[in-house]
Amino acid sequence: MRRAERGLTLIEITIALLIAAVLFAAVVTGVGALTGSKAKASAGELAGIIRSLYDTAALSGKTCRLVFELPNPKSEGVVRYHAECAAGGVTTARDRDEDLRTENRSREDEARQGKDERRNFTSSNSGGAPSLQELMAQEQNRVEEAARFSSYTSEELAPRELPGNVSLSVWTRQQKEPVNEGVAYLYFFPQGYTEKAQVYVRQGDNVWTLSLAPLTGKVMVVGEELEVPKS
Repeated sequence: MRRAERGLTLIEITIALLIAAVLFAAVVTGVGALTGSKAKASAGELAGIIRSLYDTAALSGKTCRLVFELPNPKSEGVVRYHAECAAGGVTTARDRDEDLRTENRSREDEARQGKDERRNFTSSNSGGAPSLQELMAQEQNRVEEAARFSSYTSEELAPRELPGNVSLSVWTRQQKEPVNEGVAYLYFFPQGYTEKAQVYVRQGDNVWTLSLAPLTGKVMVVGEELEVPKS
């Protein structure tokens, strides 16, 4: 007996195309993870932002910084970063490790208690002259306001986040080890210089290092993990 010959139905063709698309996406994802393509692209974008913020600080006469928010390596959070500039030229702490620990504790306190709770002073003479404590608090706030950083809004320096499978760590010459969790900073000063720094962008086993020259703001991107300088 001869079996009747028939072609593929539209449903069978659609299913075959869907399977092929899924397999293709899996191959592309796997190849990307092996080559670190997302990390490489993120490193290149970050290098451009660093250079742009270096120029912004030099031209505006203000101290600016990149603020990195680094999630716990065991969590599924993503790396975020944004630019900030102070009202004028501001110096930084010589012990960056302690400065970052203090900043992280402050952020945790603010998350629990609210940003304004620590400065919630009430007058003992309602409707009368301010107390000595209030005058001291106002002066402290005035000094802090002059040194406070605020978000810098610019299209090329808009807040960004890295792809979920890309991690980041930051080292500057004021630190002993790179920071890979919590908050980290890169400062840019109005005199036209910055800190010696290295930023590590990782995807799987692939690492790209951004090496920042302090006097020129030039960023060298290297496709490997460079050692932290000894001095």
